Amino acid sequence: MGVAEGLEPWTEDAVPIHCVDAQSFEALADRLSEPLRALAVTNGFEPKAGKLLLAPDASGRLARVVFGVEPADAKRRDPFLPGKLATVLPPGLYRFEAGPIDPSAAALAFLLSNYKYSRFLASKPEAPRLCAPRSADAERLRRIAAGVTLGRDLVNTPANALGPEALARAALDLAERHGAVTRVIEGEALLAENFPLIHAVGRGAEGAPRLVDFVHGSEDGLKITLVGKGVAFDSGGLNIKLGGAMALMKKDMGGAATALALASMLMDANLPLRLRVILPIVENAISSRSYRPGDVYRSRKGLSVEIGDTDAEGRLVLADALALASEDAPDLLLDFATLTGAARVALGPEIAPYYTDGDALARDIAEFGERANDPVWRLPLWDGYDSGLEGKISDLVNVTSHSFAGSITAALFLRRFVADPARWAHFDVYCWNGAARPGRPEGGDIPVARLLYDLLEARAVEAQR
Repeated sequence: MGVAEGLEPWTEDAVPIHCVDAQSFEALADRLSEPLRALAVTNGFEPKAGKLLLAPDASGRLARVVFGVEPADAKRRDPFLPGKLATVLPPGLYRFEAGPIDPSAAALAFLLSNYKYSRFLASKPEAPRLCAPRSADAERLRRIAAGVTLGRDLVNTPANALGPEALARAALDLAERHGAVTRVIEGEALLAENFPLIHAVGRGAEGAPRLVDFVHGSEDGLKITLVGKGVAFDSGGLNIKLGGAMALMKKDMGGAATALALASMLMDANLPLRLRVILPIVENAISSRSYRPGDVYRSRKGLSVEIGDTDAEGRLVLADALALASEDAPDLLLDFATLTGAARVALGPEIAPYYTDGDALARDIAEFGERANDPVWRLPLWDGYDSGLEGKISDLVNVTSHSFAGSITAALFLRRFVADPARWAHFDVYCWNGAARPGRPEGGDIPVARLLYDLLEARAVEAQR
């Protein structure tokens, strides 16, 4: 559905792209012909971040591209800045020349910037193409870009085309493509199989609630379980959202999309992992069957939950899914959810907060996030706020009586359903770019999947030693 062109084999015939800062541009200028140096002067080109020079040959055809990047000593250097070229260059085949950039990061940024959701467009856009850098692992770059494209396509698809059944089908298609063992529990069967919270949230919609569960890889591999919130659309339920707050709720399945994007990368790489993916999939709709404020439900774990707000539905479906995941005692349990607006208030749309009781795991997430240019920030599971979740007629309430620390209290609620919080991390993701940035087009996006692919790849290799 989306356009994210793959890498082509390296060829000398591709148009060279020279990424330059002040120092490297001076060296390049010494090698350029006099007409090209004059062209740079005439166009007022300076080797500053984001500046672009298109240089033709004697016949008028594009001969080379010169693009300004930040100097090495810049306070904040964006390794994805060369990705901007995918949005401004004319169609053609290009290759990155050596320079003050990481060629793999530049190529990945180019691929990620090349994405466009085109399912409903009458004509498909023609995009510039890129050669794989000679020093890069081209298959790995393709794998990451393909996983992100899969996730972005899911987030961008409107809810009338991606309800609970279609989202589940997308997950099963991915699983079956890689030979995973799949299971789906749907509708009233959720009650028989003890998933009462998932059933309660989704029972008011036309599309039945369901849980998708698939397993891939060897049973003796490192056990990794991914859980993703799959709310195909969130009206808020009986605590209905205002119109502006509902406008982007097709993306409330972004947690499931993130889990599937990461799973796509891991399964395609065929890493020595025993990967399990659990997706509670519902639509939070309004009907005579909708669950209500004040209702009390017993969860899979046995804890009773009073509903204080039907618009806090994500933590409810995740609670049953996390309880299921914990029964399997994974080595690492990761969940993803477009869970709270409070996370955006705290960190904005560009940084994903994460929570874990495992300090070593937290350090790894931060380190790999920095390496992958996939920004995250650890927020605390502050035990002082935990008592705010205690109920009066139930074990728990799904919201506190105040509006403070909403992302933290949501994470604390989820922790109640995790058997080993030191081996668990929760990511409160946004999955949307309000404006385009290099490597990050406007619209649906998939944060944290790239960093976690790198982290899990490293752990899988280490576990085999």
